Amino acid sequence: MTTPASTDVELTILMPCLNEAETLEVCIRKAQGFLQRSGIRGEVLISDNGSTDGSQAIAEGLGARVSHAPRRGYGAALINGIEQARGTYVIMADADDSYDFENLEPFVDRLRAGADLVMGNRFRGGIAPGAMPPLHKYLGNPVLSFIGELFFRPGIRDFHCGLRGFNRARIRQLDLQTTGMEFASEMVVRASLKRYRIEEVPTTLKKDGRSRPPHLRSWHDGWRHLRFLLLFAPRWLFVYPGLVAFFLGAIAVGVLAFGGINVGGVGFDVTTMVYASALCVIGFQSLLFFWLTKLYATQEGFLPTSERYRRIVAKWSAERGLLIGVGLFLLGIVIGIVQVVLWGNLDFGQQNAAQAVRIAVPSALLIILGFQTAMMSFFSGVLTTPRREQRPEAVIES
Repeated sequence: MTTPASTDVELTILMPCLNEAETLEVCIRKAQGFLQRSGIRGEVLISDNGSTDGSQAIAEGLGARVSHAPRRGYGAALINGIEQARGTYVIMADADDSYDFENLEPFVDRLRAGADLVMGNRFRGGIAPGAMPPLHKYLGNPVLSFIGELFFRPGIRDFHCGLRGFNRARIRQLDLQTTGMEFASEMVVRASLKRYRIEEVPTTLKKDGRSRPPHLRSWHDGWRHLRFLLLFAPRWLFVYPGLVAFFLGAIAVGVLAFGGINVGGVGFDVTTMVYASALCVIGFQSLLFFWLTKLYATQEGFLPTSERYRRIVAKWSAERGLLIGVGLFLLGIVIGIVQVVLWGNLDFGQQNAAQAVRIAVPSALLIILGFQTAMMSFFSGVLTTPRREQRPEAVIES
């Protein structure tokens, strides 16, 4: 059940919680102290993820509001908290006493000025000794932040800072879905794709106040973040590598079809031609995967659509793709027939192996590309078939 923002509450300070009894009290007191000093009408909301160490009682005893997240996971706890928050604005951070709840004025100021999402930057604000493992500080965060900026251009340098503020209504419009650690990436990615106003302010990070290990698993969760970034950037995942592979392979096959070449004393001939054709097929498959991924993701609302993309989809049809595929396929067959005729001129005797391969590879390549294009066209036709929305009662009955 969704709790609407209250006109009496401007700010919700939201903390996801899973067995944070050691540090929860100090985090709540710091957040409450900030609200009292600043005079902001606000609340402290704990979205509990199934704690068994009495965290709920600690929070309630301090006057914080506790909401029980029905699903486990970092993202699930935050989604629940966002739904239950009463504030116009929400500032979220972990309850491990590593983030600075006492100095949230820059976040509030940017939100009041119209920012949709305000990210903290720990590298600009200062990272205390021992607060961030070297693997995260010098590899994980910089690399993922660079990739995130390259793919989505949000204009920030600390892509995964856990201290961030946002306009609750605007973030709810993004319909965030992920329930794990990649929720942090999803928020920034979707906000960037929707062209939200994203700003960044310095913040500090100090050593985790807990005696137990953190919930974060470096390699596992780092891979989940990277995978999410790639899935939401299909051009980088499919198109750019696919184009390079396809054209390199196709050019190599085209050149070597007329004879071997020598580059810097190294000879390239039919053996290279075979591998080049494989590279061409791989690149072409990558481009087909992009097209099908884009069709599905835009149909389901995962990715936004541009005007150019809508024009291309409007002009494209399964029939046109099928004609192109059949054309390529038949061209490959024709080349194959020519080779059989040439073989017949030799009374079907022994052929020059290099010359035979030089003709067979382009023939086989065109047959493969044509067949793949035809099958992709049928599949894209399935994805783009107009359909009515499913009736609610049908969903219930199923």
